Amino acid sequence: MNLSLFNQFSSPSLLGIPLILISMTFPALLLPSQNNRWVTSRLSTLQLWLVNLITKQLMMPLNKKGHKWALILTSLMIFLLLTNLLGLLPYTFTPTTQLSMNLALAVPLWLATLLIGLRNQPSMSLGHLLPEGTPTPLIPALIIIETISLLIRPLALGVRLTANLTAGHLLIQLISTATVALISTMPAISLLTLLILFLLTILELAVAMIQAYVFVLLLSLYLQENI
Repeated sequence: MNLSLFNQFSSPSLLGIPLILISMTFPALLLPSQNNRWVTSRLSTLQLWLVNLITKQLMMPLNKKGHKWALILTSLMIFLLLTNLLGLLPYTFTPTTQLSMNLALAVPLWLATLLIGLRNQPSMSLGHLLPEGTPTPLIPALIIIETISLLIRPLALGVRLTANLTAGHLLIQLISTATVALISTMPAISLLTLLILFLLTILELAVAMIQAYVFVLLLSLYLQENI
């Protein structure tokens, strides 16, 4: 039972070839292709409005120096959003349930923000490790604590995204399995679990969007600290 529950998080393969790369590049097919016209359809208008809204929200806490990151952060937000939502479809695979992939996204971007701070304003970046007004006996302990909290940031980003999506997928599978199992014996209870499954699916849609936004928003806040 436990093995069948977690089988959905293993990368599918065809003829021994892992299909995770196809599932990661599939969201790009949903984006409009280049055209000479400004607006080609209502769908492209909606997508442009959504991209503009996402960019405004992500750039709000940043100053003008941070606006250079607009393309990277907006692209990452759209990628995570589409990947999380596509993973809720039947017979699909969600790459963002893999901790290795989330860490591969979080660590380089977090390291880039840290290196930018050390290059542009090293004294201020190192000053974050020691709060102002700290008593002298507590200085070594606080430096160690702040260093650990700084280094654990990318791990927290990856684990948060992985844990939330994994828990939602497990709940959906457990409740759907119970719904099917109870149809023949207790139809009334089965209808109740079906209603719970419907509400949980709506909640998972919200979680998929919120987690993508939180992931990129925290990266933008880390960037703001270093510029």
